[in-house]
Amino acid sequence: MNDNVQKEKGNKWVTRISYSIGAFGNDWFYAVLSTYFIMFVTSHLFGKGDNAMILYITNIIALLRIVELFIDPIIGNAIDRTKTRWGKFKPWIFGGGIVSAIALAVLFTNMGGLNRTHPFIYLAIFSVLYISMDIFYSFKDTSFWSEMSSLTFNSGEREKISTFARIGSNIGANLVGMVIMPLILFFSLTKNGGSGDLRGWSMFGVLTAIIVIITVLVVCLGTHELDSDLRKNKEETKLRDVFKILLGNDQLMWTAVAYGLYCIGINIFNSAELYYFTYVLGQSSKFAIIGTINMILGFFSISAFPALAKKFNRKNVFYACIFIMLCGAGLLTVAGQNLALVILAMELFAAPQAVIFLVILMTITDSIEYGQLKLGHRDESLTLSVRPLLDKLGGAIAGWCIGPIAILSHMTSGYTYKTITAHNILTFKLFVIALPVVLILLGTFFFWKKVTLTEKRHAEIVEELEKSWGTKNETSAGTGEKAVAGTYELTSPIKGEYIPLTQVNDNTFSSGSMGQGFALKPTDGAVYAPFDGVVRQVFPTRHAIGLESDDGIIMLIHVGIGTVNMNGTGFVSYVEQGQRVKQGEEVLEFWDPAIRKAGYDDTVMVTITNTKDFNAVDVLPQAGQAIDTNTDVLKLTKN
Repeated sequence: MNDNVQKEKGNKWVTRISYSIGAFGNDWFYAVLSTYFIMFVTSHLFGKGDNAMILYITNIIALLRIVELFIDPIIGNAIDRTKTRWGKFKPWIFGGGIVSAIALAVLFTNMGGLNRTHPFIYLAIFSVLYISMDIFYSFKDTSFWSEMSSLTFNSGEREKISTFARIGSNIGANLVGMVIMPLILFFSLTKNGGSGDLRGWSMFGVLTAIIVIITVLVVCLGTHELDSDLRKNKEETKLRDVFKILLGNDQLMWTAVAYGLYCIGINIFNSAELYYFTYVLGQSSKFAIIGTINMILGFFSISAFPALAKKFNRKNVFYACIFIMLCGAGLLTVAGQNLALVILAMELFAAPQAVIFLVILMTITDSIEYGQLKLGHRDESLTLSVRPLLDKLGGAIAGWCIGPIAILSHMTSGYTYKTITAHNILTFKLFVIALPVVLILLGTFFFWKKVTLTEKRHAEIVEELEKSWGTKNETSAGTGEKAVAGTYELTSPIKGEYIPLTQVNDNTFSSGSMGQGFALKPTDGAVYAPFDGVVRQVFPTRHAIGLESDDGIIMLIHVGIGTVNMNGTGFVSYVEQGQRVKQGEEVLEFWDPAIRKAGYDDTVMVTITNTKDFNAVDVLPQAGQAIDTNTDVLKLTKN
């Protein structure tokens, strides 16, 4: 038992760390693209007086990203339809990551001076390169975050994996802020008032590409998709049904509305921070302080997320984080040129963002099972494509806004903090502080009123999905044929006191909708295979297991009522999906006192989920009879 537990824990740690490293590269790339690329365009790619070119570029970026909003769900659908020996996600993580990284490195150049010698040719090439980069990044980003839904069905383990991922994201996104200016200045031939030159920015683009490629390789080698029947669809989602599936998932859509408004707000605010340091404080080199503190605070806030979510629930954590952010925005309005107050204000605004991301990511991820239960179809990447879509929408609108705001506030190439007037600063604050606050408050209102998918509700949904396992499997997974004709007598997989299935305190089982069978009050926690066959399903929370005999009998053994909420605590599985087992081989073990201590009913239900394949399913014991693992309990007849 200890060896199995240690193996499971070891695999979990490899997955968590590999996924975290992948998230590091993912968010390093995104921070460079969404926050600092526009600074490169407005302050280094074009000279003073080239405002028209700056507006062309910002408009092109915004329009391309808005067009891509309609492409991203199609990308998600394409990923969901992918079937390879490496799974559905890794080919896109690998290919999309490498192509987008190389394209970004090229975008951080002037393409051999085309921006000045042939500006419209430059704009045409820029457009093609940018949309290609963004599409391949969408494939990579959607696949990366979608992969989490395939690593586990357990909401608690998802929180742990996503916490590790967000720690990696936090380090990646904030390390950029720490090192960007020192690295750019290191590679630059001229310091240019502390903002570097084109060569420095181009070398930084190359460094970003290298980091992304390395981290992509790590996540592809270190993670493993869960092969589960619960992830399989009988039919693929057709292209024409993509938007119907998304709109039919009301919890996904309301979460999207709330997060979309929030994203626009924080992207405008975050994109303006380096401008504030450069043109209001005149201390761009001090911007590294923000990145350093962000990384430290982000580490602690993200690490605390599972405990906070468990104690207060995700929605309350979300509201608390929003309140802290608004306090930071309010402080920045009066901070002026006081460096300490500016840093404090920006940290109050930045520190909660990683936790809010986790709340939203968990809610969207859990909406996969919500949609599966409601619509009868599981769409992992299609559902998860909504989150990066909204991130890019926020980045697009922020980029669209920042260009004109920089021009109106005289914060472009050729201007310095010495030339900025009080009126310029007021204009700047109006757009980058007041507007984000309004958008964030509006998003919070929708999250409060419309999003009802809590952790408890998600656990109930997963249990409902697990209970329905096998009832739609009319044929044998092993042979591809229906149950073989004959008469079969099965022994009990567990010791206990017999209870008629109709008397258990769970309507799904007592009604017979899960098939005919029996129940037991267990006297021992060991569960054995009642026949020779194949393990069809090992449920993520380990409180249930699906077996199939060589003759096509499909059996579900479900330990306890409500035990899905224990998230696997007190349960150990000794087998894997697809593994062959012999009659009498131990397949599962549970600690009965842990179930009772948690306040759950420990009744074990055993059903033949393909009951309709048989002419008769007779239960042999009498009420209250003591059952051993060699006691005949079921007689199945098929003519």
